[in-house]
Amino acid sequence: MKIEVVMPKMGESLQEGTITKWIKKVGDVIERDEMILEISTDKVDTEVPAPNSGILTEILVPEGTTVEVGSVIAYIETDATQSAATTTAVSAPAPTPTPAPVAETITIKEEPVVNIPAPTTNVANSNFVEVVMPKMGESLQEGTVTKWLKKVGDTVERDEMILEISTDKVDSEVPSPVDGVLAEILVKEGITVEVGTPIARLSNSSTAPFVSSPAVQAPAKQTTIVPPPVEQHKQVEQPMPVITSNIKTGTKEIPTRYEGKFFSPLVRTIAQENGIFLEELLSITGKGIDGRVTKEDLLNYIKNRKTVASAPVPQTTQTVPAAPAPAKQATATATPTPAAPAKPQIHIPAGADYDVIPMDRIRQLISEHMVYSKHTSAHVTSVSEVDVTNIVNFRNKNKDAFEKREGYKLTFTPFFAQAVINAVRQFPMVNVSVDGKNILKHRRINLGVATALPDGNLIVPVIKGSDLLNLKGVAYSIYDLSTRARSKKLNPDDIQGGTVTLTNVGTFGTLFGTPVINQPQTAIFGVGAIKKRPVVKEIDGNDIIVVRHMMYVSITYDHRVIDGMLAGQALAAVVKNLESMNEGTILL
Repeated sequence: MKIEVVMPKMGESLQEGTITKWIKKVGDVIERDEMILEISTDKVDTEVPAPNSGILTEILVPEGTTVEVGSVIAYIETDATQSAATTTAVSAPAPTPTPAPVAETITIKEEPVVNIPAPTTNVANSNFVEVVMPKMGESLQEGTVTKWLKKVGDTVERDEMILEISTDKVDSEVPSPVDGVLAEILVKEGITVEVGTPIARLSNSSTAPFVSSPAVQAPAKQTTIVPPPVEQHKQVEQPMPVITSNIKTGTKEIPTRYEGKFFSPLVRTIAQENGIFLEELLSITGKGIDGRVTKEDLLNYIKNRKTVASAPVPQTTQTVPAAPAPAKQATATATPTPAAPAKPQIHIPAGADYDVIPMDRIRQLISEHMVYSKHTSAHVTSVSEVDVTNIVNFRNKNKDAFEKREGYKLTFTPFFAQAVINAVRQFPMVNVSVDGKNILKHRRINLGVATALPDGNLIVPVIKGSDLLNLKGVAYSIYDLSTRARSKKLNPDDIQGGTVTLTNVGTFGTLFGTPVINQPQTAIFGVGAIKKRPVVKEIDGNDIIVVRHMMYVSITYDHRVIDGMLAGQALAAVVKNLESMNEGTILL
């Protein structure tokens, strides 16, 4: 049966994609969920998995072409898989018998991955199309099914939304790839699965049998590794080659990205469970796309690494020809690499006087990102105070008319954001990122605005091209992004691509803070609570104590690339911009 490969929909705001590279060519045998091409959607590059196993029989769209979401870009012939496999099995020479090796079993804990059960109906000759967990961005490797919008037996149209998923901090909807009937649901709500995992089946025939799948569980997987047989030599016997590492200590927390390398959640979990430090992981040569370390690369590395720790003292033995006196054997002793210390376990005593609250998934991701930022950047914070009396007076005078005219409230945040944008425009070397030993100077100011969610978590939606907007445009962008963030309506691209961040720590009365830099950015501005205080002002040459609305403003910067002078200049520019805002200069 010929299966269509279509341009996937990567978010509500993305209506087209560009094919940047075909990973497979016509005639290649491919497995289901194997990546077959790379696409670019706006600013996000991603890979597209095969919806079925088979042979890639036709490529309809060449590299470099932009097509609409849902367009057919290739065909896969599924019926050719069996014949190709049979031909290969017949023509392949019989393997040479080898001595049975002594199996070394290594149990590796992995992230829970859904084990999709085989369908209970015969779908081999039916026109079924699988719906898979889509890849919403290069750094997103898994998703959680949060809600099924359709039920088994419902008729769906192509591009009609059939379920909601959650990927990291963003909730999104998944459209149907074809017209048909929802014949089978494979993954129930609340289950997290890897990108490319089948989650449902659609039938082109309204008479096809429907299957109500049992609840899909997510058991922890165990992988058993059997080392390859050791070749037998007549003259020289040597131990199996092993990979040794001089790294005995290092960074335990492994980020998603580091120095241009990407590590999937599965790779990070396997590494952390087996005591692989970040520095050690960086030393592994990956065989994946763009040199990524794959699961197989890491398992092979661990297999040889385990050999060092668990095997007996290796010896190099040479067989010497017969002689009147027996020759001495040379023996070399290698010191085993000590195993990484196990993470301390907290045992909860019975009747303890506290409650245990497991971290939800978003809190775990935030924790990981914050620790990674602290390990990556040299954090320094500078603080200044600013007189915002004129802004307070302007807002108090115009907020009611503004809300009546625009339909949303006028807060202080747009004023702070505009002051930061103008300061960064004046000092563009604050608007940079670090890539290894290179500094990336961004041409646009994509301002991230930290937003607190109702569940207590934090998200940072991004105003793309904020330097092109006036104050009113910035105000609407903040309102739109914060509203959609709190109602979980953000698209994946809404939280990507930020170059500098603003956080309002004064929302709940905090005077000032030392926020953590949002990687891979190098600067974050913070504004505190506005308080009335007596201050000394010089008026007509006389020092006078007056009551003003005062606020602290800070910049936390990465001292690797931003020095104190540059940070101080940018902070002073923010202060100047805020104090220059008044009835005559503010335009709304």
